[in-house]
Amino acid sequence: MKTIVLAAALSLVAGSAFAASCKVEAGNMKLAGAAMTSFMTKCENDAKASCDKGAMDKKLTGAAKDSFTKKCVSDAVGS
Repeated sequence: MKTIVLAAALSLVAGSAFAASCKVEAGNMKLAGAAMTSFMTKCENDAKASCDKGAMDKKLTGAAKDSFTKKCVSDAVGS
């Protein structure tokens, strides 16, 4: 039971950080040019920090951490 509750809590935390991808958000805000570049850079950096924290919370190391972080950032950015 504790495992299910913990898994649900982690998925809510991870899901709420990036409900929509950076590309979708930039499109919704109708950004272009330098504004879009700046927004995407900040969004990607924020995603990387959040994903690194998620990997640390899950106690991942090595290849598992790299794989998790790569997919997490890719999903958050919308690549």
